[in-house]
Amino acid sequence: MPFKRVSVITEDSNGRNQAFRDNVTHKNLSRPEFVRAINQGKYPGYHVRDVHGVKTPVSNPDSSENNNLG
Repeated sequence: MPFKRVSVITEDSNGRNQAFRDNVTHKNLSRPEFVRAINQGKYPGYHVRDVHGVKTPVSNPDSSENNNLG
């Protein structure tokens, strides 16, 4: 399995990712913190989507279905 830079550590009752762990720096990030860091260019393998009006971090697509955030 490929190395995942970021892992999801908390989801809400609807399954929306709420907290993340940077597996390189070992820093925990809330969803808004991770969104801000992505927008600042700190996570080039990720981008932000608007999902039902909520800014949501997602990993950039590639040929593998096994390395998405989760």
